[in-house]
Amino acid sequence: MKIIPAIDIIDGKCVRLSKGDYGTKKIYNENPVEVAKEFENSGIRFLHLVDLDGAKSRHIVNQKVLEDIARETSLEIDFGGGLKTLEDIEIAFNSGAKQITIGSIAVQNPEFCFDLIKKYGSEKIILGADCDNRKIKTSGWLEESNQDVIDFILQYQEKGVKDVICTDISKDGMLEGPSTNLYQDILSRTAIQLVASGGISGIGDVCRMKEIGCSGTIIGKAIYEGKIELKELQKLIENA
Repeated sequence: MKIIPAIDIIDGKCVRLSKGDYGTKKIYNENPVEVAKEFENSGIRFLHLVDLDGAKSRHIVNQKVLEDIARETSLEIDFGGGLKTLEDIEIAFNSGAKQITIGSIAVQNPEFCFDLIKKYGSEKIILGADCDNRKIKTSGWLEESNQDVIDFILQYQEKGVKDVICTDISKDGMLEGPSTNLYQDILSRTAIQLVASGGISGIGDVCRMKEIGCSGTIIGKAIYEGKIELKELQKLIENA
């Protein structure tokens, strides 16, 4: 299972939110590159990088952070937030993203996204299935759709998507444990590789996500608040 720490960016700084609420912003480091290097030095290979300014403004904003992390580390970066146009997506890839995560645009313009899958291949495209009460939310989690999360995933599975990041928004940043039942339901009804995101509160939660069959786990606030130490993740990676 992939261990994937998260760096969320507002104004070029490393921040975390609670339940996606921009009003709960807490700055953890003003230099995201330093944070990324710490991850790499702990044996971590993957990074989930989110442009929260981009998600809110609906176009890529913090590509400079992506460029800097890609230049200064060898982390395999998946990048999301504000990717609404082919131009923005090209900027993300040209700035060093190995994969991109499509979320809002996958709801609002599915035909465009189906074309993206054909153009870049399914290995380059991750579906972001961010939900609250099992309903997909978009635009930095500020807008709700009427799409059920599993129906949404199955729609894209039929088009070749293999990798899905699912965030239960009610759990995100709360350090109260992940949405295990939801993930088990998704895994039982789809054939995708599921990355769990939201609510991880300790190393036991990470192990539980592996046990139920997730292909990866995104870890954010638990690292920044010291609930999980990087040496614990390093040990987990080495044992795997």
